[in-house]
Amino acid sequence: MINIQVKYTVKPEFSDTNRENIELFLESFRELDHTKFRYQIFVEEDGLTFCHHSAYLNEDIQKQLLAMPLFLEFQRQRDANLADTPEMKVLKFQGSAGSFDNVFGNFEDPEG
Repeated sequence: MINIQVKYTVKPEFSDTNRENIELFLESFRELDHTKFRYQIFVEEDGLTFCHHSAYLNEDIQKQLLAMPLFLEFQRQRDANLADTPEMKVLKFQGSAGSFDNVFGNFEDPEG
């Protein structure tokens, strides 16, 4: 299993576009075999700092997702609108419990 976390902050005027681009590439990810990966994105309270956590069964599925055209376009636009240097970490899985996820790994917080 490969686990990656990427955290970055975008310029204020790009935040809404970044959110739209994220939804576009996530939609393309949903067309793939969701049993081989998990991709989640969180936004900090400032609305500008995004944290992507991805977990891949193997390098093949990682390469497939990261080469998708909508993901590459998301990265291109994001990189042109960064407020600072992104931080990337490789994480070692420790464990988990519980799940709020549907089949695509999405969760809508009922409290907003």
